[in-house]
Amino acid sequence: MGYLSRRVFHDRLARIRRELADADLAGLCVLTPENFLYVSGYFLDVQPWERPVAAVIPRDEDPFLVMHELSTNHVRYATEHHSMWITDVHFYAEHYRLQRRTYVTPQWPQMMADLLRRKGLRRGRLGVDHSGGPIADVPSRLPGLELVPAGRLLRQMREVKDEEELALIRQGAELSDWGQARYREHLEPGRPLAEVDTLVAHEICKEAIRRWPDYKVEIRVAGLTGPNSACPHGISGNYGQVIERGHGIVNVIIPRLNGYVCENERTFFVGSPSKEQAAAFQAAVEAQEAAAAAFVAGATMADADAAAQQVFERRGYGECVIHRTGHGIGLAGHETPDDIAFNFRPLVENEVFSCEPGIYLYGVGGFRHDDTVIVKKGRPEITTKFPRDLEAQTIPVGDR
Repeated sequence: MGYLSRRVFHDRLARIRRELADADLAGLCVLTPENFLYVSGYFLDVQPWERPVAAVIPRDEDPFLVMHELSTNHVRYATEHHSMWITDVHFYAEHYRLQRRTYVTPQWPQMMADLLRRKGLRRGRLGVDHSGGPIADVPSRLPGLELVPAGRLLRQMREVKDEEELALIRQGAELSDWGQARYREHLEPGRPLAEVDTLVAHEICKEAIRRWPDYKVEIRVAGLTGPNSACPHGISGNYGQVIERGHGIVNVIIPRLNGYVCENERTFFVGSPSKEQAAAFQAAVEAQEAAAAAFVAGATMADADAAAQQVFERRGYGECVIHRTGHGIGLAGHETPDDIAFNFRPLVENEVFSCEPGIYLYGVGGFRHDDTVIVKKGRPEITTKFPRDLEAQTIPVGDR
């Protein structure tokens, strides 16, 4: 079914326990969605801010979960389909029922305290990946327990990907390339861009079903057309924006396959670009290629950002850069490392990054390509392969 194997879980569990021992922690308590999925294999179906959850990994005992009763049937399904690694689950209720002896939502801290006590974690140092919310009330019920921030442990583990994780990212990249070809086919003057976004998302979903009918798939497709594309994250209105001849279009296709994300962005032109558009486009392509080539094991993260910046400055667009070259990718669309422009830590093989240097000319448009890049020794692996050259990105409109 494409889910990660139990071998991955056992590898993660062994590493977490080594880290716990080194940090003198009795266990790790995971409270946030992506980390919960990372340690348990379970796709969280509730928002922890309103229905708290916890995955607890003791240093010396079996791990267990605390979950809301809304997830009861979800957990049963996941267990039957062997996609959930931790099966010792303790549920609490949303409201009182006289016929059931269980905890209810306001009693969550007491439930956690009682479980930790029973599991041999009543005292000592317990690592947590998030210190806010109801977990903060647990030590008042277990005076010998100290909560210790430990989010860095999982952040660092998630940065370097296992081969099974990389396989899902590569599959997502192949699907996104297929989607970019469909996107190009639908671009024409007079068409609302939201219609194109929605239609392409629909077609990608159908293709994903054909390829992987048992996967969990989420698809995001979004574009900006004309001068509006100079706003990298979109504008606050104009949902009905229409494609016009001469527009540049910056789009993004983001598949998430069994939890793992890739990014694929391109800049298209509907009709021949102006000289100004073509010059900015070529600068963005050259900067992106230079940055992607710098994602090599042993180089620093800042090297990739600097490579793109040097191109933009040489081309005269240094003042048009308003964001970093990329960020980490994995279970979340934006992951650490997220400070690559200022981070001089050496890159490690099998880290995964977006590579998306861009420039933005107000009143003209944005110019950006984004590929999902895997750090390798010698030469990085660029997983998204849809063409970036001007000819491939230009849609002739004379024959339409």
